[in-house]
Amino acid sequence: MDRLKAQASKNRDAAKVLRSRGKDAAAKRLEARADELESGRVTDCTDAVSGLISWAFRR
Repeated sequence: MDRLKAQASKNRDAAKVLRSRGKDAAAKRLEARADELESGRVTDCTDAVSGLISWAFRR
């Protein structure tokens, strides 16, 4: 969950930069993605996928 929160924070920071450059549509997309990441509707499967890849290469 920490990775998702960190990514949400990075998205919000990037949205601020985009907004200062006058790119409001892109900033809204990043903020919407940050909201999704923080809401819990997105599942972090990084560890599971990494484990499957490691297992497959060991065979």
